[in-house]
Amino acid sequence: MTLRPLSMFAALAVIVMSVSAASAQTPIDDPLDVRDAKRLDRMEKVVRELRAIVFQGRDIGKPVVVQPAETDFQVQELTRRVRDLETTLTRLNGQLEGAAHDLELARRANEAAEAQNKALVDRVTVLEQRAAQAQAPAEVPPVAEATPAPAAPSAAELFAKARQQMMTGDYAAAEGAWQDYVTRFGETPKAPEARYWLGKTLAVRAAHADAATAYIGAIRGWPQTLWAPDALVELSRELIALKRPADACQMLSEFDRRYPKALPAVKGRAVAARTQAKCAA
Repeated sequence: MTLRPLSMFAALAVIVMSVSAASAQTPIDDPLDVRDAKRLDRMEKVVRELRAIVFQGRDIGKPVVVQPAETDFQVQELTRRVRDLETTLTRLNGQLEGAAHDLELARRANEAAEAQNKALVDRVTVLEQRAAQAQAPAEVPPVAEATPAPAAPSAAELFAKARQQMMTGDYAAAEGAWQDYVTRFGETPKAPEARYWLGKTLAVRAAHADAATAYIGAIRGWPQTLWAPDALVELSRELIALKRPADACQMLSEFDRRYPKALPAVKGRAVAARTQAKCAA
């Protein structure tokens, strides 16, 4: 309640006079019960507060707010303040929880940023290493000393090697050696005999056409050697195998005329070939 100074002073004066009159009407010698004693104490307390208010209004010359001095009002005021404090605490707790949540999010974001930064650093390191390797001069591998190729065997060495392989029964190796000799030394005097032996190795694996070709090369010019009559008989046998009996008979007809002094064993094989080809007598 707010009172103006002049009206307030008049009202306070009336109240004080009323309280004083009431006090004067109470016989001093009469004993007061407990309730009346408490009431009197409260009234005296009110009077003191009213006096203080009067003096305050007189001194400052401004409206004075009169507040009840009762205990219930103080309790209510304290209760209101407690509620305000509780509200403030609740708000502060909410703010703290929000700040804690924001702090956790910031911590996670910081960890993610650190991990990403580390990955970027690793990638940059790898790229720098690759760039350094690319700029570094390439190491020239040491030049291996060329191993000198083994010297090719001479015509005589190759001929002797092929004959040795035939004597041991290694006809496959002998075929290669004789073919090598014919290829490298086909114009030498020993080349016709090499073709003769090449025909022998080819006949072993039933390569009749190739064997016949080798034999034809061996007897070209009708050489007068120990192996020539046998080469002619072997040629006629390969022709028979190739289903060419007429050609075989023609070769065999030259046998007696070209090689009358052939070995008996070779002549016997020539007779057998004529019979097989059914040559005319």
